Amino acid sequence: MSEQDFMARWPLVNREHEVQAFAAVWGQRRCRGVVIFGPAGVGKSRLAEECLGWAVKNGWKGAQVTATVTAAVPLGAVAHLLPSGLDLSDPVKAYAAMAQALAGPQRDRQWVVSVDDLHLLDATSAVLLRQLLDAGVVRLIGTVRTGTSVSDAVAALTGSDRMYRVDLNAFTEDQVETALQTAMGAPVGRRTLHDLFTASGGNVLFLRELVGGALHNKTLLCDGEIWELTEGALSTTPKLTELIRARLGAATEAARPVLELLSLCEPLPLGDAQALLSLDALASLENAGIVRVTTDRRRTLLALAHPLYGEVLRAGIPLPRRRQLLLGQAERTQAYGARRREDALHIANWLLAATGTADSAQLVQAAVLARHAHDFAQVDTLMRALPPQSRSFASCLLHGEALVQWIGQWQRADALLAEAETRASAESERVAATAMRTWSLFWMGARTEEALRVNEVALGQITDPAHRHLLRMNEGGLRVYSGQPDQGLALLETLEADPKEAKDTDIWAYAAMSKCAALTFVGRCHEAIAWGEHAYLSCLRFTEQHIGPHPVGQLINMTYALCDAGQLAQARETCDRALMGGVTAAVPATWVWAAFAKARLEWMAGDLAAARHWYAETVSQARTRQFLRPLQLAYGGLAAAAAALGDLKAAEAALVETRIATPMGAFSGEELLGQAWLHAAHGDLAQARETLIEAATQARITGYKPSETILLTEIARLGGAKDVADRLAELAQTCDGAFTSARAHLASALATNDPSELEAVATELEAIGANLLAAEAATSAAAAWRQAGHPRRATASTHQANNCATRCPGVSSPLLTNAETAHTLTRREREVARLAATGTPSKDIAGTLHLSVRTVDNHLQHAYTKLGVTTRRELANLLNPGHTSLPASTQGQ
Repeated sequence: MSEQDFMARWPLVNREHEVQAFAAVWGQRRCRGVVIFGPAGVGKSRLAEECLGWAVKNGWKGAQVTATVTAAVPLGAVAHLLPSGLDLSDPVKAYAAMAQALAGPQRDRQWVVSVDDLHLLDATSAVLLRQLLDAGVVRLIGTVRTGTSVSDAVAALTGSDRMYRVDLNAFTEDQVETALQTAMGAPVGRRTLHDLFTASGGNVLFLRELVGGALHNKTLLCDGEIWELTEGALSTTPKLTELIRARLGAATEAARPVLELLSLCEPLPLGDAQALLSLDALASLENAGIVRVTTDRRRTLLALAHPLYGEVLRAGIPLPRRRQLLLGQAERTQAYGARRREDALHIANWLLAATGTADSAQLVQAAVLARHAHDFAQVDTLMRALPPQSRSFASCLLHGEALVQWIGQWQRADALLAEAETRASAESERVAATAMRTWSLFWMGARTEEALRVNEVALGQITDPAHRHLLRMNEGGLRVYSGQPDQGLALLETLEADPKEAKDTDIWAYAAMSKCAALTFVGRCHEAIAWGEHAYLSCLRFTEQHIGPHPVGQLINMTYALCDAGQLAQARETCDRALMGGVTAAVPATWVWAAFAKARLEWMAGDLAAARHWYAETVSQARTRQFLRPLQLAYGGLAAAAAALGDLKAAEAALVETRIATPMGAFSGEELLGQAWLHAAHGDLAQARETLIEAATQARITGYKPSETILLTEIARLGGAKDVADRLAELAQTCDGAFTSARAHLASALATNDPSELEAVATELEAIGANLLAAEAATSAAAAWRQAGHPRRATASTHQANNCATRCPGVSSPLLTNAETAHTLTRREREVARLAATGTPSKDIAGTLHLSVRTVDNHLQHAYTKLGVTTRRELANLLNPGHTSLPASTQGQ
């Protein structure tokens, strides 16, 4: 998409409520007009245009007035509305003549005058409009920028009780997302959305310019699924710079130094700002909307009112002046004694920006503070400035962790962490370095055996029992995620409940996260939920000392457990908390896995469009950050969702990536979902089931019970319910989650085709929030009821199926595509019919199903007879797979 296309497609979105309110007010006889108030750039003019257009469509004659340029000229703004030759020397006669001209000979014209920037309207024009409004000759649609002063005449014009006021605010983040997706035709990545919202402050004008500039610079790109910004690529455009400079122009020249200092060092203590500018002048800047004042405990702080103001101001500061400002602020803060904890971080950053270096002790101290805030990008910046000869155990560990958490550069991280191991002077240090190194090797480098070997080497060199215990906990976590959940859980069962009892809270936090996952993976989801909540609250309590996994990371595994427990609504809320925490705290590794959990959750709920989006988000961010572990699972999920939604090209492209991505071990077998659903989309249900049987066997061998349950359910959905019902019943006995029980009930009901059971399980699944499975069960129940001669019950089940299916937009599955038709056929006839409906020749069907061509044709003829069709085109239309166009060469066969 080009910048021009984007600007042309920018819609009026998120203002539906305001337009509806306008229409309702406009229909009232007492109404004399509507005035839209709001700060600059929030879309007042655009909304006024929409309202004017609505009025014109409904019979009003429209006229537009812009008051910006002509405010100083009496009647200049409305000059084009005045009748030619009008004598303005007598205001009374002039008013009467204008009223008559506007009303027309029959006095039946309805006029609406739209005045942009009404606050700039000259007093004479305002008085004239007020007279016309009072006489009922015209109605007004106006816009006024909040915070500006207006003349008495304009105040009288807008202050009437017959003039309705609309207050327009900046967009929320959700509204920004809606606007961008509507304008760009595809979703915007969550990190990109967060960056655009933060930079624009929800200001519509700023947002459009930022996006337009990024499109022009080719730093905002779409991979076919979502739009993402290149890291750190967001910048202002010439037009946006002009707009911001115009707003900053309201500040006096004397205020320039404090604004420049704010752009480099905000927020500033009010006392520091007062050293450069008087309190009255600072108050004027606040009134003008250039700065904002906040309080932090007993401190009063000053900051720029909009994040883009700083970028424009910084661009205009010469380097010598910048250095002077930064050094001056560092000296002032040091003179106060740098009493607050964050002062050390600020001073180091200012010195680094001013001189390119800082004292080594200051850099390390500042990096520690940045790490406590989980600002790993800042840690990386500070540690890169540290001279090699000044490196220590602490600095190597700090920097290695930052490279793991922020950038995913595991090779560089491994070198630093190996150096930290050699620099360790105590067993506690060695254990901390080893743990971080194994996490880097496993999660970022996808080197499971090497990670386990590094841990084992350390175990051979550590003698203290408490430290050896920590390494065993670390090993447990590695095994849980690498394909050995039972072995991992056996090690983690001895993990302390209280992190204060652990020698290393970082290793405890990681082990606690792993234990929650392990309990889920072996089917003990209720224990997992309780443990995960405990671990999350524990991490929050010691967050001041905690420097390992972000506390919201504990919520990710809770999401998996809540899903298996059949609590999808709570799982969604929990996952959203993890996503928000990962984005706002800028912890990419946490965010990527939260996005994967969200995608998997939506797949289980049946909203495959949402699942596709979140799988695509996972892929995009994992590739950007060089996080290898989620890729195979995310690509597999993306392929499955795309196939089920009918986008076979996207599914095939994602499937190629699953074959070259590195397997992890956890969620074993789920990476084959894409391959199975692509077979299903092509009508080859037999091959889809074979793929899923292989996947479920893999999950069973490795011990990942929720994955096996999911895969067996997919087999049941694709016509193999009788083959998997017994195993699902066994799993329901050994797993304590309600979702597992519901899946077992579904397979049993599909296997027996019992309408009462199908009806009951549809209700059970709908209560869980598994809407697609519920729709399929209800659809099957409706077909079974109709076959049993109970049309009323069939109608009720159909109604339930339709309600559930509306929550799964765009999805087409074999059980949903005319289940009543499908149930009139035998299993083999259904398989032949579906392959034929996709245009597969009889010879190829025979090869796929291991039948003779004659047998295939016999099954196909039986299907034609039962379904009342005579051609493959009619068969395709009836079964409506919705995924593949029938080739012209086979349409009439």
